[in-house]
Amino acid sequence: MTLISPTPWRVRAAGVIGGLMALLAGPSLALPPIWIVRDADSEMVIFGSIHILPADLDWQPPVLSAALAKADDVWFELPIDMATQSRVSELALKKGLVAKGAHLSDKLSVAGRARLARVSTRAGIRPEQVERFRPWLAEATLSVAALQSQGAWARDGVEQVLSMGLDLKVERRAFETPEQQINVLANGREADQMASLEETLRRMDEEPDTYEALLASWMAGDLVALEREALEPIRQSTPTLYKTLIRDRNLRWVEVLKQRMDGSGRTVIIVGVGHLLGKDGLPERLRRLGYRVEGP
Repeated sequence: MTLISPTPWRVRAAGVIGGLMALLAGPSLALPPIWIVRDADSEMVIFGSIHILPADLDWQPPVLSAALAKADDVWFELPIDMATQSRVSELALKKGLVAKGAHLSDKLSVAGRARLARVSTRAGIRPEQVERFRPWLAEATLSVAALQSQGAWARDGVEQVLSMGLDLKVERRAFETPEQQINVLANGREADQMASLEETLRRMDEEPDTYEALLASWMAGDLVALEREALEPIRQSTPTLYKTLIRDRNLRWVEVLKQRMDGSGRTVIIVGVGHLLGKDGLPERLRRLGYRVEGP
């Protein structure tokens, strides 16, 4: 669930999306990263998504469209349906509130409290609305609201768009349940959650063009820039969260991919692009296991 999966809330506040769309709207420029894994009787296409996107961005590469048209099964991080969305919301509220009488801002630094007020107001949220939220849920709420205020929505994100276009005969699979994904976020140490929230508030306040830069790097398939923009902040500020949100989940998912490659047929994998980058990314882990992986 991280942009990367980041989750949507690891994607930072947007700059002027309209200008970016004008620059990147041409289909010849749509080059988000994609990998292909093959053995004697299997083909697996792995695509790195961004979960929240502006409408009408022409991002889908022809290789992905062709793979989806021939796929036997398509895997997402979570099931893409209304029941899952409702369950995620239910669990977020169940596990995302502080104790009665507690306030989020009491645990923020002086600078963090000032940033919370500025960031909330710009995103169209009153600061008191997130006072009852635990750090991870506050980060989620603020980040998504900031993107929505700039015209980027989950309904236009990779997963929603691709799921709507899938043939009914294609088998849909998921790596995680809502319970598993929310638990990954909710069970993190409070100190790590606070550090992550403080860093997110800082970047949303001081670097408002971060999302625009990330989106441009994704559209260009620039893996070096993507790793710098999507993974380095969490690796540097909260290495424990990086391990929990990225590395450990990748280790579990690569076991699923190995089992799928042991079978036969055509598979498409759609997960946050952050799960595909660097030495901990799924493509590199598959290469180290001896699979032939084509791609960047």
